[in-house]
Amino acid sequence: MMERESIAGSKRSRGSRRAHKGLVIERYFTTAGVDPADEMAWETRTAGISGEGGKMVFEQKDVEVPKSWSALATNVVASKYFRGALGSPKRERSVRQLVGRVVKSIGAWGRKDGYFASEDDAATFESELSHLLLRQKMSFNSPVWFNVGVEEHPQCSACFINAVNDSMDSILKLAHTEGMLFKYGSGAGSNLSKIRSSKEMLSGGGEASGPVSFMRGFDAFAGVIKSGGKTRRAAKMVILDADHPDVEEFVSCKAEEEKKAWALIEAGYDGGFNVHGGAYDSVFFQNANHSVRVTDDFMRAVLNDADWALTARTDGKVLGKVKARALMARITEAAWLCGDPGVQFDTTINAWHTCPSTDRINASNPCSEYMFLDDSACNLASLNLMHFRSIDGGFDADSFKRAVDLTILAQEILVSNARYPTEAIGRNSEAYRPLGLGYANLGAFLMASGLPYDSDAGRACAAAITALMTGEAYAMSARISGHTGPFAGFAANREPCLAVLRKHAAAVDTIDARLAPADVVAAARACWAEAVQLGQKNGVRNAQVSVLAPTGTIGFMMDCDTTGIEPDIALVKYKKLVGGGVLKIVNNTVPLALQRLGYSGEEIGSILQFIDEMETIEGAPAIRPEHLAVFDCAFKPRNGNRTIHYMGHIRMMGAVQPFLSGAISKTVNMPSDATSADIEQAYVEAWRLGLKAIAVYRDGCKRSQPLNSGKDKAQKAAEVEPEEVHGVAERPERLARRRLPDERHAITHKFSIGGHEGYMTVGMYEDGSPGELFVVMAKEGSVVSGLMDSFATSVSMALQYGVPLRVLCDKFSHTRYEPSGFTGNPEIPIAKSITDYIFRWLSLKFLPSEDGATVSRTNNLPPGASPSAARLPASTRTVEAQPAEGSQRTYTGDTDAPACPTCGSITVRNGACYKCVNCGSTTGCS
Repeated sequence: MMERESIAGSKRSRGSRRAHKGLVIERYFTTAGVDPADEMAWETRTAGISGEGGKMVFEQKDVEVPKSWSALATNVVASKYFRGALGSPKRERSVRQLVGRVVKSIGAWGRKDGYFASEDDAATFESELSHLLLRQKMSFNSPVWFNVGVEEHPQCSACFINAVNDSMDSILKLAHTEGMLFKYGSGAGSNLSKIRSSKEMLSGGGEASGPVSFMRGFDAFAGVIKSGGKTRRAAKMVILDADHPDVEEFVSCKAEEEKKAWALIEAGYDGGFNVHGGAYDSVFFQNANHSVRVTDDFMRAVLNDADWALTARTDGKVLGKVKARALMARITEAAWLCGDPGVQFDTTINAWHTCPSTDRINASNPCSEYMFLDDSACNLASLNLMHFRSIDGGFDADSFKRAVDLTILAQEILVSNARYPTEAIGRNSEAYRPLGLGYANLGAFLMASGLPYDSDAGRACAAAITALMTGEAYAMSARISGHTGPFAGFAANREPCLAVLRKHAAAVDTIDARLAPADVVAAARACWAEAVQLGQKNGVRNAQVSVLAPTGTIGFMMDCDTTGIEPDIALVKYKKLVGGGVLKIVNNTVPLALQRLGYSGEEIGSILQFIDEMETIEGAPAIRPEHLAVFDCAFKPRNGNRTIHYMGHIRMMGAVQPFLSGAISKTVNMPSDATSADIEQAYVEAWRLGLKAIAVYRDGCKRSQPLNSGKDKAQKAAEVEPEEVHGVAERPERLARRRLPDERHAITHKFSIGGHEGYMTVGMYEDGSPGELFVVMAKEGSVVSGLMDSFATSVSMALQYGVPLRVLCDKFSHTRYEPSGFTGNPEIPIAKSITDYIFRWLSLKFLPSEDGATVSRTNNLPPGASPSAARLPASTRTVEAQPAEGSQRTYTGDTDAPACPTCGSITVRNGACYKCVNCGSTTGCS
């Protein structure tokens, strides 16, 4: 009997021959004859997403979902991925339908293309894949959910790299290609370095425009298309080589536009993102991420303060020289100001390139995790690491390998059955078949395992898991190749491709086996040995197999606490309850971590109660100092000081990079008081650690002022004292009122809002703190006068009964209603309402400088100021989303995150882009 190869990589796989037809798919997660969906408990819900002012932006009733799925996952899937017109009979209403549509389509294509040894193997594949998706162990990227089973030849890839040459025809074709990609919900990146510089001549005479000029047109198209009907905003990456003669203009172009936006905000234009006619809508380069491509030679020139040559694109002649260190300073000053440009390390990228005989790697997708040949595409998928946590708290390497095998096979089947936007991308996708398998929930897994994110043990564990994932992915690719043959470009690239596999395998020996899980390291070493052996024998089916994407929307679909390679953001979250109300809960990973660290049930209970009340673990009873680092998060807690240093993020990226075909999408968040020198240190250290790319984002560097959406019950609960939310802490029997003395100092302030004049008088205690407020806005007896008098009285009573002024300022600042407009006050040039002005003025007058700057948003430097002119105070703002009956977290940080274009909620940083924790929308490409 002809031997058949197993997906599980058994001994049979090592003896397989190219002539054998089809893979044997052995059951691992499922039982023959039992539908995986029938093994789960199901229920019907109403999926609803509320936007500004509580207005429903999406609602679908009678949605069938697994009981284990959260309300947020329900809302995201129903609003983003269900196909058919809302309210029509053809509209999908069940997760069974959604998963069935995708799985059956992939299974049918696998049968058609001969991937399975028999019909039983095809049925097993469908069953096993369904298990992964229904159990939230894995998810494909969004285009698969959008399009597979809906269109005959669906677009399945989220990431594209487009070539552009030095001709008008090529430049205009790039604009068309990008526009079509944005329309179908994908992102694209391009390196514009082949375009001749503005310092070179056109062939017909005259000076060339240069790439930065054309970037304005590309940016305008991206801004117009934005979401393209697929619930996703346009995502774009623009890259320029460090030796391009226009590199200095490129480095500064986005920062200069940022200064223009500041000036417009000062002149009265709305500072919010996604605002038609607002400040940021009126300047260029807001729809793309920018990166400079640097080589090892350039980085060494920076360290040595050497000259750096800028070379012509037409003939390679040197057109000028700059000091490399001065150019790096311009890069980091611009990144300090606006977050761009990032840096991509060209030498490192191409040193790990599997197909250099075809061409070099010039560019990446918008989030910088997919890096491959020009005119290529990558379909992504991510595994949920928390679902591979074993009963004893370890990592289940066997089930993880099985999930890798199934996912790689599914992604491989998609390649030849997908549609691509250009003929060139289609050819390269067929010829090189790059895939992007990654994972999510690393931060949650490390915390649950009792490992600090920023620790040698945390990095060793992450490296071992990543090595296992990519090693098994390449081993599976080689098994598939044993039946189908390798990718078409393998023969021309055989030696460099296999050399890269051996390089990955050798890197496993650099993992500290004393700190990493021994069984995972051993499994990773065995997978890489098999991948190299089978690769030499069969070749590999896929030129690339892995990346670490930001996993925005699909992370919500899988109910991940953390996305991609990110650590946890905060220790608490808020959950709306069915029928109203809100529950504040400590993240599920915290008790798992405490249990793993050996705390008793009583100790765990007291620590959780402390975190619930204080939103920090610092100072919690029973917590041992050596364990505090386990609970460090990306953002500093409201009542604590601990946070993960930005170098901790970079070191984690350096630990896992040697085990990825592609790169890592992760913005390194830096505090507002970070300097341009700190950013340079981060870039240099990233290069030394072998990263392929890095982008930083200094908190508060954008001067956007997101629209204040109506605050709901969850937000109110987040801002009152803990005992008011839970009713569990003992209330004092009587609150004491602190009255002001009969004679007290006071200050009167005259103001004007949009031409409406008023006066406010603040009475003060002996210590100078405010204790009463009077506001006069109109004639006595008028409605406005009565309302403002009553409002001022309530504020006075609140102050006298001990409500902190900071709480009142946080609550009422940035509320929006008429009258609003210019004020004439240079510290508060525009007020969104009377209460907005009052409390921003109070914060500036009476709160410490840090708090006052936070509330009033006057902590940004004036246009044109250099980073050395001042140091910004660390500013924070609680960002809360509003999913109907959903699960959410409070995030402290990202003070300038834009509002979601779909529902208006404030987004949070996600890799190089943003995600909305309310409706699941992302501004990225994965």
